[in-house]
Amino acid sequence: MGRAETAMPVRMRRVALVAPEQTLRENLVRIAEAGCVQIDLADDGGTDTRGPAARRLQRLRVESAAPPVLSEAPPDLDALEREGRADLLAGEAQLEERLDSAVRHGGVAALAGWCPQTEVGPTAARVAVAGGALVPLRPPRGIDPPTLLAGAGTAPPAGPARPVRRSFTPLVSTYGTVPYTDLDPTLPAGIVYVVMFGLMFGDAGHGLLLVLGALMLRAGRPRRAAALRPLWPFVAAAGAAATLAGLAYGEFFGPTGALPVLWLEPLEQPMRLLGAAVGLGAVLLAVAYGAGIVNRWREGGPTAALYSTTGVAGAALYLGLAAVAAAVWLGQTVYGAVGALIAVTGLTLAGAGLYATTAGGPGGAVQTGIQLFDTLVRIGSNVVSFARLAAFGLTHAALGAIVWDATTALVGRGAVGAVLAVAVFLVGNAVTFSLEALVAGVQALRLEFYELFSRLFDAEGHPFRPWQLPVQRARDAPPTVAGVEHGSVREERS
Repeated sequence: MGRAETAMPVRMRRVALVAPEQTLRENLVRIAEAGCVQIDLADDGGTDTRGPAARRLQRLRVESAAPPVLSEAPPDLDALEREGRADLLAGEAQLEERLDSAVRHGGVAALAGWCPQTEVGPTAARVAVAGGALVPLRPPRGIDPPTLLAGAGTAPPAGPARPVRRSFTPLVSTYGTVPYTDLDPTLPAGIVYVVMFGLMFGDAGHGLLLVLGALMLRAGRPRRAAALRPLWPFVAAAGAAATLAGLAYGEFFGPTGALPVLWLEPLEQPMRLLGAAVGLGAVLLAVAYGAGIVNRWREGGPTAALYSTTGVAGAALYLGLAAVAAAVWLGQTVYGAVGALIAVTGLTLAGAGLYATTAGGPGGAVQTGIQLFDTLVRIGSNVVSFARLAAFGLTHAALGAIVWDATTALVGRGAVGAVLAVAVFLVGNAVTFSLEALVAGVQALRLEFYELFSRLFDAEGHPFRPWQLPVQRARDAPPTVAGVEHGSVREERS
């Protein structure tokens, strides 16, 4: 997969499953087993269209929903109900729903859906064995394909970096679904997150503990956390970033003196750390505006990109204000004049775009003015918001210093003092680690969502949900009625 492809959601193809009526069930079983086709379901219009399997499943009244399983051969539904096989009844109910959504003409049935482009060929070969065909179709107008991020779920492999991409995916999916036409921000979002986390959690000792925790997750320990195993690269990256920041600050379980200061001491040079944090935030916002321009262009063309407050207009306003601020700091009048011109241009474009979305007239002008004022305030507050990188980095360093000062104060007071010193050091670092890991994690997430993602996303897509069920082979299946086909089961429904 090339770099251009990994920067975009997985390419989708509109497809149709076409099969003879008598083999449609077998083809659907193969589709469910492949697990890479999202099938369009018919709108029932609010009427009850539950099939025989769904009704039997309801009569079982199982307390906990069993994971659906699909039988390879048409099962005896009465036997499944008597045996309490809620799993097979649930799988059959899903299959009935898709059979009801098929369009039929003569002896041929067809179902439309979406499939990753790289999976069309293998899936077509799979259904061809059962007499079916997976036919590529032209995408319908006005409907965007579903979004599947590379390396997530059933996405095609994305090379050696797939585990890393997959561990970063929750950062994006928790915020929303990336529109199909937009850039895939998974890798950049993950990298930015761990960098911000590291700046706030800068302690080499604590960072190495996180790396150790990641390695334990990778090994499946503890077993209760087995569900979190795919996240181990994310945890390891956060720990590595915290370790590097700790090396820069000279922090190892606090200011123990075990490491030299390579860059700055947070408690001794807070303003320098604050300036670095705000500077990093300004750069990240500029990059977010650049990605926002690309997304607006892909979503609505050059007009949408030009007039949007998260497109060219917003970027020009932001860069112009940044130039004015730099001119004031450096005392350069020329830079200030150029920056003011760029900011006014961006403000004019943004105003035109916002006014076009109103009903016009004086009311529209007032609404536009309020929105422009809000845009200006947000730009300033977004830049200043990155000061929290320094603030929470200072908090972590201060807590570490308190624990270390308390530890050293107890040393030299005999055996009891030494024991108490060890206890204070261990308990204090445990509390600091737990508290600061939580705070830094939440604050990094807040910065990413509110300051950066708000510029990347202007709309939300819909996720790719392929139909995927495990299939029970005929040799393991419960008794079936010889010669029963789903067409005869459909007669029971009527």
